[in-house]
Amino acid sequence: PEARSRLLPAVRAIIDGFLDGTRLGIGVDDDGLVHAAAPSLALTWMDARLGDWCVTPRAGKPVELQALWVAALESVAQLFGGDDPDYAHELADRAAWARSSFAASFWDEEHGWLYDVVDGPRRDATLRPNQLYALGLTTPLVDAARAERVLSVCERELVTPVGLRTRARGDGYHGRITGDQRARDSAYHEGTAWPFLLGIYADACQRVRGRVAPGLLDGLRAHLMGDGLGELAEIFDGDPPHQARGCPAQAWSVAEA
Repeated sequence: PEARSRLLPAVRAIIDGFLDGTRLGIGVDDDGLVHAAAPSLALTWMDARLGDWCVTPRAGKPVELQALWVAALESVAQLFGGDDPDYAHELADRAAWARSSFAASFWDEEHGWLYDVVDGPRRDATLRPNQLYALGLTTPLVDAARAERVLSVCERELVTPVGLRTRARGDGYHGRITGDQRARDSAYHEGTAWPFLLGIYADACQRVRGRVAPGLLDGLRAHLMGDGLGELAEIFDGDPPHQARGCPAQAWSVAEA
């Protein structure tokens, strides 16, 4: 009881902060979805920037932020329903509204996957792993058939033995993260494979199919017992042989594995 009495006000303050809006254009729009945008700033985890150049501009409504928002609303409504039923009901209604808006806005029928960012009339159809959060954090934000299509295309285009590519191969893709800082930053979220993304991939597999892909950690296990010397690297080249790059011992790679 003491922990709940301390936690609930903190959680409510976070949710209310999004609802009230804050700096950097962060807030909840009339459709119930989260918007975030500020000039020359990258506000998601894909945050590489050189001067005023955002390498991966994602201003608007990034797909994973919507999944995180819905998951937060639903989990808080469930956890604290007995403490404040009216507040829990309000959050559940907000989550349902956000789910409805998401399903109407983020499905890309032409490609068979989810838009990475929606910003008014603009739709970014770049195939990225961020959409897996819409499948793995909570009950998928799209129906079962669409969820399977998303999962299948991500497996085909993004999954490697050591992580997920940050974008599909093709125009704009960087398969190796080498060269000077500008070259490396240009590749950081534009094809480079990140081991920590295997976590949300596993969650998506479990929610959509009821099972995790066999051998999911075989590539990381080989790195751990080989070149990794007992640790897991931050990133790997998107192209084979998937050379380890970046920090040689990265906390979120280890934690997700």
